Amino acid sequence: MGTIAVLGAGKIGEALLSGLLNGGRSPEELLFTERHPERAAELEAKYGITGVTVEDAAKRADLLVVAVKPQDIDPVLDSLAAALEAETLVVSLCAGLPTSLFERRLPAGTPVVRVMPNTPMLVGEAMSAVSPGSHAGPEHVRTVTELLSCVGKVVEVPESQQDAVTALSGSGPAYFFYLVEAMIDAGILLGLPRAVAERLIVQSAVGAAKMLDESESHPVLLREAVTSPAGTTINAIRELENHGVRAALLAAIEAARDRSVELGRAHEG
Repeated sequence: MGTIAVLGAGKIGEALLSGLLNGGRSPEELLFTERHPERAAELEAKYGITGVTVEDAAKRADLLVVAVKPQDIDPVLDSLAAALEAETLVVSLCAGLPTSLFERRLPAGTPVVRVMPNTPMLVGEAMSAVSPGSHAGPEHVRTVTELLSCVGKVVEVPESQQDAVTALSGSGPAYFFYLVEAMIDAGILLGLPRAVAERLIVQSAVGAAKMLDESESHPVLLREAVTSPAGTTINAIRELENHGVRAALLAAIEAARDRSVELGRAHEG
């Protein structure tokens, strides 16, 4: 895989660098770019990795991970276009941006792989979906899968499904956090101290997630196992259905998908 440069050392960029180090990469094999000098100095001191300019990263790295915000992509692509070698593998972690944008702006033939990760990368439990561009082959997908496996799980999808992935798993952790927040408030409403309610719900969420991950049972069966006839759980489920929670989730995820499409269209042309 050679030298890896992460362009944009925000939370996701830093999490990937940390994961690569924990996975056995040496600091000498890694580079990063960061606009803010104070932040760059902090990361250099913390990890022993060298901060460089985008142009320098393009010249020195065998694999470039673009982890900037979508609205900040244009100056990065301008810098890369002037310095990048066509054989350098480019991995985009930018929500909504298609591989065609990179292929149009970078040297002809540049292999590009689009990735939608999520914030559990910060704890080594990311869900990342990868899609190759028109110049990326199976070997490039294998390289990116190996790269991301140090910070979670990876699945390959057609690029046409990336907007749906963005809405479902890219934004997904926020939906769970929102639900946990509401359940903690419910505990307070029922008279529990906030600290107790938080501990009850967070551990319930951790346990439920572990059951989902390790069990071969469908989520419906796991839910039914908790739902006794005429019991407390079925009464709660009835209220969730009465308030249209399932429909609201469908609409929310569809809205997130639509926004991802808009982000991509903003860079067409």
